[in-house]
Amino acid sequence: MSVGPLGGSSRALRLDPFALPVRFAAQDGGADGQVRHVELDRERVVLRRAVRGMRMNVGVPVAEFRGVTMRLLPPEGEEPAAVAITMEHRDGGLSVPLLIASDGDDAAALWKSWGRVLGLPLLVVEGDGSLRDAFQRIGSLSVATPKPRRRRRAAIKWRRPSIMLRRKPGRPSATPRMHRGEREIIARN
Repeated sequence: MSVGPLGGSSRALRLDPFALPVRFAAQDGGADGQVRHVELDRERVVLRRAVRGMRMNVGVPVAEFRGVTMRLLPPEGEEPAAVAITMEHRDGGLSVPLLIASDGDDAAALWKSWGRVLGLPLLVVEGDGSLRDAFQRIGSLSVATPKPRRRRRAAIKWRRPSIMLRRKPGRPSATPRMHRGEREIIARN
């Protein structure tokens, strides 16, 4: 599958997170022809470009990326402002654009989908250009306040009696019963 903008025709780029693997062309200011070719899979990214006639192929595991960011791009010439979703790498030259669109109606949903599909954290770009997590996390788990369980409309409500919720577990007595000197009766056939 090949998706992407024509060389310099516009900034529009839209990839589907559920249609991987995908190949597309992206703008690259340092490459010959200002274009690099990207192969994106769930496990790795391959970047192909030529600089001064020398061809380069760079393979990077998806786990090496810092996360998926969403940012606003300022207007360029006649192009209006746009929303960009990118896979951010510590080396800015390895960052991969996933969505560049002038209308950001469903950008937040796609941002979350890309993070979920690739297993990367969602990042927000601060005013000074630094990145931070959009949501609190511990490792790869999201942290939130626990929600109380509601039994009124749950499917499990009709399967178990509510008396089980009020029942307390048994407690061992402070003085357990001990039987000494008795014979054990065993039933044998």
